Amino acid sequence: MSGYKQVPGLLEVNEALGETTLVVERERLGEAALYLRDELGFNYLADVAGADYLGWGGEVAGSWGSAEGRDLNVPYTLGPSLVAKPKPKRFSVSYHLLALRDDPVRVRLQTWLDDGEEVATVVEIWPTADWLEREVYDLMGIVFAGHPNPVRVLMPEDWEGHPLRKDYPIGGEPVRFSGEE
Repeated sequence: MSGYKQVPGLLEVNEALGETTLVVERERLGEAALYLRDELGFNYLADVAGADYLGWGGEVAGSWGSAEGRDLNVPYTLGPSLVAKPKPKRFSVSYHLLALRDDPVRVRLQTWLDDGEEVATVVEIWPTADWLEREVYDLMGIVFAGHPNPVRVLMPEDWEGHPLRKDYPIGGEPVRFSGEE
C-alpha cells in the first residue's frame, strides 16, 4: 500500500514475515494514528500490545527446530548463542490495525519509550483503545497521556507494580512443611 512515507513522524518501515510495521516518533503517535485512519482507511484497531526489552542486546541462548518440532524434555539452549540486536528504548507499544474492505490490509503502528515516558492515548481516534490501553497500563505500567479513565482493568486496585515487566519480582511465599516451624 502506498502512502506510508507520508505518515507523520515515520522513522522506519519494517517488512518481515509478511507483516508491515511502521515505527513512529513517540511524540507524533497521535498524528500518525489519525493519518492512518483518515487517509489510508485503517478503521479498526484490533489490539494494543506493550513489550518490555529490559536487558535486551546481550547474549541469548540459541535454539533450533526441525520438521518434527522441538523435544520439550531437552533444555532450550540448543544451538549457538546469539547476540540480540539492541532496541531503541526499553518499551515498545504496538497498535495492530486493519483497513476493513474487500481486500483487508493489516499494519502495525509502533513507537518506543523509556521508563517514565508517556505515550498519547488514541481513544479519540479508535474508541476500542480505551480498554486495550488500560490493559497495557495495568500489566506493563506504560502511561497513556490523556486517557479518559486510566485505572486498572485486570489487577485489583491495590495491586503494587505491573506484573508483565521484566523487573517485576516473581517472588512467591516460602513453603512450610508439616512439622517445621
